[in-house]
Amino acid sequence: MPFNRRKFLERSAAAGAGVAVAGAAAVPAEAHGPGHGHGHGRPPKRYSFTVMGTTDLHGNVFNWDYFTDKEFDDKAHNDVGLAKISTLVNQVREEKGRRNTLLIDAGDTIQGTQLSYYYAKIDPITARRGPVHPMAQAMNAIGYDAAALGNHEFNYGIPVLRKFEEQCDFPLLGANALDAKTLRPAFPPYFIKRVRTPFGRDVKVAVLGLTNPGIAIWDKANVQGKMTFPGLEEQAAKYVPRLRSMGADVVIVSAHSGSSGTSSYGDQLPHIENAAGLVAEQVPGIDAILVGHAHTEIPEYRVKNKETGKDVVLSEPLKWGQRLTLFDFDLVWSKGRWTVEKVSAQVLNSNTVAEDPKITRLLGDEHKKVVAYVNQVIGTSTAAMTTADAPWKDEPIIDLINHVQAETVKAALAGGQYAALPVLSQASCFSRTARIPSGQVTIKDAAGLYPFENTLEARLLTGKQLKEYLEYSAKYYVRTPAGGPVDTSKLTNAENTPDYNYDAVSGLTYEIDIAKPVGSRIVKLSFGGKEIDPNAQFVLAVNNYRASGGGAFPHVAAAKQLWADSDEIRNTIIRWVQAKGTVDPALFASVDWKLTRDGVPVF
Repeated sequence: MPFNRRKFLERSAAAGAGVAVAGAAAVPAEAHGPGHGHGHGRPPKRYSFTVMGTTDLHGNVFNWDYFTDKEFDDKAHNDVGLAKISTLVNQVREEKGRRNTLLIDAGDTIQGTQLSYYYAKIDPITARRGPVHPMAQAMNAIGYDAAALGNHEFNYGIPVLRKFEEQCDFPLLGANALDAKTLRPAFPPYFIKRVRTPFGRDVKVAVLGLTNPGIAIWDKANVQGKMTFPGLEEQAAKYVPRLRSMGADVVIVSAHSGSSGTSSYGDQLPHIENAAGLVAEQVPGIDAILVGHAHTEIPEYRVKNKETGKDVVLSEPLKWGQRLTLFDFDLVWSKGRWTVEKVSAQVLNSNTVAEDPKITRLLGDEHKKVVAYVNQVIGTSTAAMTTADAPWKDEPIIDLINHVQAETVKAALAGGQYAALPVLSQASCFSRTARIPSGQVTIKDAAGLYPFENTLEARLLTGKQLKEYLEYSAKYYVRTPAGGPVDTSKLTNAENTPDYNYDAVSGLTYEIDIAKPVGSRIVKLSFGGKEIDPNAQFVLAVNNYRASGGGAFPHVAAAKQLWADSDEIRNTIIRWVQAKGTVDPALFASVDWKLTRDGVPVF
């Protein structure tokens, strides 16, 4: 969908002209320090306001897990969803006075739950007379002022994103999301709000939105040739001085980018993925940064700007609506303008409050529709399968993922120049609680195997490269000497490797010797009953996260792409179960790999 420059300019002009005035009535002076006059000896005028922030909501409105079909819960008893956030927001507005607050978000809004999937794919918002996206409905009702774009906003293609944008009563910001042809902003870069004070002098608050440059790689199929994503620092350096010259008293950045200055994609990314801390350090003139993308909790983190020596306050409110960030700004009137005297940040936990009935009522019908959808029976299984032991054993439930992926890639390559090559497949244990029951299988069961929106690709690798890939994967195991006992609770996640960064590869047979050091653990690697030929070519069915460098596995990101699919792997699994009608592990389960110590199997 082309970028509508006229619409953008109108919006920007409106924002710049201060159409977004936050209420007109004065707030009680005692809340903001005394003093209205200009005489000598009078205390200076002071004013305080609060900016609330959320990030990485990922389609969560209700405190509900659509994969388990029950209330969300985790080890820390976090709660999720905008209905809870709404209650916290109401409390803060009540305490501070609504006119003295803003509410912003740092991106990844429309992807992540079956609720958001349903309105992108099953009953799409893009259809003629289509529904309004539940996230737009909820965020409009809560009264968001602005939101930055996240990388997952692009997962369903630009038309879905543009429709969502149209349905929001607030701007979606992305100063570093440019039209590929004109290199002009494809979305509003910033939003300016005039906040009324009791002193007749408004505070001009600017919010600059920055998104993640990784979109260019992760959603290449959707954005290539249409949009380009330069680095956060260069775009911040361009816009912050501009906002200051437009009279902004306070500059806040909403950045869909972690604070650590690293990339989880090795050198695949053209720019730094987690750049929020670098922006704070390198670009003068920023007061605070709402951080997103990394799914971590940072109540308050201060970074000194190299040029000014001033602290920039960063805060990240975890994910999924589990926390709400509060930035408190104290301003003082001096030399004819408002100056930021002090900024502090904290987070509130959404598990301390009940859901806002206004939001749950508003979206009750949508919720019921999606619950009915995930509970649809799509087939039967001849046996129960579970991921409980999948991190250390070759389990049929992971074989199912690999079997579907390999079959899909074989069908896609049939009749072409690579049709004769053997197809291997990689899969991870994404959740240790996924299960396929014996008997009826629902969408929820099948989707629970694959909670991420990954898509499928085919990449060309050699035998030698595959061995190195498997060696890298095997670093997941803690080195365990032969002979002694094995405690499975202490066996995995070495070097903080998450379960989803351990790949089991099907179509080959191999052993992982966990008594050996990392890099020399893969033994008896064979294909078709013979030792693998280092120069032989293989097709690897691989998810797009891994193929674009996620987890920094060797070779795969640089390997030739033979085919790519735009649909999620979980939907491919659902369709496969629907087409077969019966899931029978006897037809696809096999023990291709096992853990050993000095040749002796561990299990």
